[in-house]
Amino acid sequence: MRMNDMNDLQTALRFVRQLRAYLDSVAVDAERQNWLTQLDAALMQAQTQFQATQQHLRQTQLQLQRLQLERQQLQSEQRHLRQQNEQATQQVLQRIAQNEREWDRLKAQLQQRIRELESEFQFTIAERDQYRGRLSAIESSKFWQIRTQWLLLKNQISGGRESPFWTPDLPDRATLLLESSLSEPPPELAEKPALTHPETNDEIGYDETGYDRWRKHYAPRTADYERMAETVAIFPDKLLISVIVPVYNTPEPFLRAAIESVQSQIYPNWQLCLADDASTEPHVQAVLKQYAEQDDRIQVTFRSEQGHISQCSNSALELASGEFVALLDHDDLLTPDALYEVALLLNKHPEADFIYSDEDKIDAQGRFSDPAFKPDWAPDSFLCRMYTCHLSVYRRAMLTQIGGCRLGYEGSQDYDLVLRFTEQTNHIFHIPKILYHWRIHSESIAQSAAAKPYAYEAGQRALEEALVRRGEPGQVIPVPNHPGHYMIRYQILEYKRVSVIIPTRDLGEMLDHCLTSIFLQTTYPNYEVIVIDNGSVEPETQAVLEKWQAQEPERFFYHSLDIPFNYSKVNNFAVTKAQGEYLLFLNNDTAVMTPDWMAAMVEQAQRLSIGAVGAQLLYPDETIQHAGIVLGIAAATGHSHKHFAANAFGYLGQIVSICNYAAVTGACLMCRKATFDAVGGFEEALAVGYNDIDLCLKFLEKGFQNVYLPHVKLYHYESKSRGQDISEDKKARFFAETNWMKQRWSSWMQRDPYYNPNLTTKHQDYRLREPAD
Repeated sequence: MRMNDMNDLQTALRFVRQLRAYLDSVAVDAERQNWLTQLDAALMQAQTQFQATQQHLRQTQLQLQRLQLERQQLQSEQRHLRQQNEQATQQVLQRIAQNEREWDRLKAQLQQRIRELESEFQFTIAERDQYRGRLSAIESSKFWQIRTQWLLLKNQISGGRESPFWTPDLPDRATLLLESSLSEPPPELAEKPALTHPETNDEIGYDETGYDRWRKHYAPRTADYERMAETVAIFPDKLLISVIVPVYNTPEPFLRAAIESVQSQIYPNWQLCLADDASTEPHVQAVLKQYAEQDDRIQVTFRSEQGHISQCSNSALELASGEFVALLDHDDLLTPDALYEVALLLNKHPEADFIYSDEDKIDAQGRFSDPAFKPDWAPDSFLCRMYTCHLSVYRRAMLTQIGGCRLGYEGSQDYDLVLRFTEQTNHIFHIPKILYHWRIHSESIAQSAAAKPYAYEAGQRALEEALVRRGEPGQVIPVPNHPGHYMIRYQILEYKRVSVIIPTRDLGEMLDHCLTSIFLQTTYPNYEVIVIDNGSVEPETQAVLEKWQAQEPERFFYHSLDIPFNYSKVNNFAVTKAQGEYLLFLNNDTAVMTPDWMAAMVEQAQRLSIGAVGAQLLYPDETIQHAGIVLGIAAATGHSHKHFAANAFGYLGQIVSICNYAAVTGACLMCRKATFDAVGGFEEALAVGYNDIDLCLKFLEKGFQNVYLPHVKLYHYESKSRGQDISEDKKARFFAETNWMKQRWSSWMQRDPYYNPNLTTKHQDYRLREPAD
């Protein structure tokens, strides 16, 4: 019962009592007396009910008090538990932080120990090589030859058992290495002329090259091959690899060497499929039959008429039963570990469909030269040159599905094959090791690019058809003076607006020079220029801004942002003012050299596979300042081919080719605005350095490719606007930003997929890696 009901009941009782008192005061008859009696009874009943209700109300109030007390107790317990949880959480966080510090300490100790072990290992290798050199010098001396013959004669005469072969007294570890080095060398090294050790200065057959020195340190040795052979036994999957060889009138020594290079493979589960293309030299059939009779892993077919390399390769492919197919030219060589490395990768990555390796060249005297240390799969680089080349391995089912080699593309049949094959898969892997020796002789492309001019015409046709298949219309233009290199100029589907963004601070004359080069040279019809004035104080700069606003009112705009310099913040602010669908970030210390620069960049930026588009930037002395950025070299990153001549070819033609890089410089960088927004723009924690590289890596993380364009050229008067970082605070900022990048992008900074690990990490010129690197 509610309190309002109780009040009403009390009021009614008072009224009844008042009425009863009034009736008692007046004379009543019998009927009224009876009525009063009934009223008294009702009054007593109401009083009883009222008392019962009062009792119930008191009980309810007591119960409510108990509930309130219990509620207070629960709230107190809840606060206590919350405090306990907070304390426990703080303790856990403290323990986590302590564990992380301990982990960092142990990690640093481990890295230090690894460096120490690497140093010890390099020392051991050097020590071993030193003993080898000394041993070789001793054994080649006339005294040693006379001593050996004398001991052999003495043993024959006296029946003695004295060994004529001497092993120097070395530490146990070095002894083991020495013993393994005295084993029979692999076939690829058997005919190589001996080289003099640099310390001995003895007469040599030819001058030792940088690549010879590299091979001494990094090429596998007999002991390495022995360990590989032991490892094969524990491979979970010992896939059959079919080696395909089209043969036509091969010189007998080259043909035998090619076949024996397969027979010498450490990995035993191979099949050699040889197809003779109706050779006219009689020794060819005899040699092929001889090897087929000796080894049942060798299959041979003899074509009745010549079909050239594509048709002959397909005939060899018909013999194959392996899950994977490796291509070998009839006069080239596989290294002993070639198929081992392929099988090892396939056991690690069974999803692989296409595999390629690094390669070098070998001449008739067995000398090695011209190593090609290639990048990992770079699709736009491949559209400019056939860089995967040898050794190439394909999943046979897919190779058969696309029809193998196509007729009519002879000389570039492998280029056409890879173009078609890689349109079917993204599972492409690169083994950064020399697994293939390309034979140099008078009729080989390895000897001269002019040996087979028809090959490059076929390559151009293969590219043109690839563009049609991929729905990216464009023109394939051969690079002048560089056969086998092509420039693709894509058709611009729609001339959408480009927003050129230029941060500046003072230096009005330089800004004016930059703007003049843009407005006077640019042929692209739809663009705007947005200058962000970051705190200029010189009146000349304001005059330049007002001049260009008056001259180009529809295409030139400027805004002020007077904050401490932060390249990322300034450019992110500028993007909010941009109307274009393409963003072109440009330094104020640049000057345009090529009128179609903006159109060329739009050609690439319009492609949905592309993230950042970069240019070739030159110093005023016509040497390269920027031609793509390489991660993990110099201090942390380096500019590809820095200080090379602008007209240089570059390593594997990278200066003259459109190439994929991990990053391009923000001094001239174009991207789609939608892509820029999707990755969150520039990282504002990077105020000065690395913000452009961070942006490019965010593009890569999203699956886009970054590309360098050699035909887009600008002068770059580097860092004149802000000066060089020489003060202590600038150095501290530089190191802080460097550490930020190394932590955020640690895997990329340790291994740039567009740069080969066999190349130097100390310089920006693509020289071979040195042992100290």
